[in-house]
Formats: sequence, structure tokens, C-alpha cells
Amino acid sequence: MKKFGFLTLLMSATFLLILASPVAATGPKVTNALLPVVAAAAPPAAMPERHPHIEEALESMRAAKHHLESAEHDFGGHRAKAIAHLDRAIREAEICMSMR
Repeated sequence: MKKFGFLTLLMSATFLLILASPVAATGPKVTNALLPVVAAAAPPAAMPERHPHIEEALESMRAAKHHLESAEHDFGGHRAKAIAHLDRAIREAEICMSMR
């Protein structure tokens, strides 16, 4: 009987593990007949998804608009422009919230 070296033995074991691993990873085949029939039941009513970051941004933009509106100086028309930009940004965020 031939003597096998350690390296030959290691390579053989590695080769067998490589061949066996895809079979073991897939597991036994399950047919659809064995699966419970859950898909036939009506899906539960979808809860509207919350968007906490957008909600927080809306609060912050509304607070910033209030601060700008209560400012005493016009800053060369830049305060009015900032308020207009905030109005548009608030409207866009409200559109995002309506797409829940």
C-alpha cells in the first residue's frame, strides 16, 4: 500500500469539502405542496410608514420661518427670499409626507 503524504491528504480533504459544500448549503429540496398556504390570506392593512427625519425637518423649517418672520430687519431683501425658499422647501417636504 502506498504512503500518502500529509500534503496529499490535506489536498484530498479540501477537494472533498469543496465538492460537498454546495450540496450541504442548498439543503433538502422542499416542494410547494409542503409549504403552508399563507399567500391565500389577505395581507394585513398597511400601516402608513413613518418618516421621522422628514417630520423633524418640517418642524425645524417651520420654526426657522417663524424666526425669520419675527426678525426686525429686512437684510436687504434676503430675509424675504429666505422665507420664500422655506415656503417652497416646506411644501416639498409636505409632498414627501403625503407619499407614505
